[in-house]
Amino acid sequence: MRSLFSSTRVAVLGLLLSTATPVLAQVPLNPANPPAATDTTHKYENPTGVPTTAKQPFFKSKLFRAVAIPAVLIGYGAYTFNGNGFYTNQEAQRDIHRIFPSSQSRVADILIFVPYLELGAVALAGVESHSDRINTLLIIAKSEAIMLGSTYIVKALSHEERPDGSDNLSFPSGHTAQAFLAASIVHTEFRDKSQWYGIGAYTVATSVAVLRMVVDKHWQSDVVAGAGFGILSAHLAYLTHRNRWGRKSIGRDVGIVPTFYGNTPGLCLTWRPSK
Repeated sequence: MRSLFSSTRVAVLGLLLSTATPVLAQVPLNPANPPAATDTTHKYENPTGVPTTAKQPFFKSKLFRAVAIPAVLIGYGAYTFNGNGFYTNQEAQRDIHRIFPSSQSRVADILIFVPYLELGAVALAGVESHSDRINTLLIIAKSEAIMLGSTYIVKALSHEERPDGSDNLSFPSGHTAQAFLAASIVHTEFRDKSQWYGIGAYTVATSVAVLRMVVDKHWQSDVVAGAGFGILSAHLAYLTHRNRWGRKSIGRDVGIVPTFYGNTPGLCLTWRPSK
């Protein structure tokens, strides 16, 4: 009986030792190099495991950045409309003619398309634009539709007389809106390459605005608001376009290269898949 009891104790002791062996094996043999403590600093920051996204302030949104500057320009134009404001249209017209004599020049009729010529020339020179050729043309078409529709409606509603008295379609300036629309597209397409493309286009657009006042076709309120309508139209076209910033192109690219047919110079239209 005693022998059986002793055998039982030996068996129980052996079982306890065999169970404890893995635990003892985890104890480091060199106490001078203990294992690094687990970092639990951020353990309970997101206990649910659901990703959290902070709400972006409105003033940092694309919509705010798109409408902020045009809103200021259109707002100033409305503020000085019909001779109002701290610097009236009549005062601005007087100061313009102190610098530039009254003229009947039609240069502005040509300058409004110079930014588009710059856009085409830079593209033909091989500088990569932000959008592919097809999407750039679609954005231009959409911008033009927005600008022409909005300026025509406002002209009909405002019924402001031009400085030369020729009609009552002065506010806002369509020429200025056209020039700044084209300049805004040039700036957006090539600003990642160089800011000078946009600076050149906006300089031409500003010249158009000044010339429209020099020839007595528009007041200062007209040209400032016209610049706002032009920029806003381009920004809205980009914001509502399917292939806006960061989107994949539709997969086609169009190019125009100079060529010769015998001894006759011409242009060759190319259409190829984008890589």
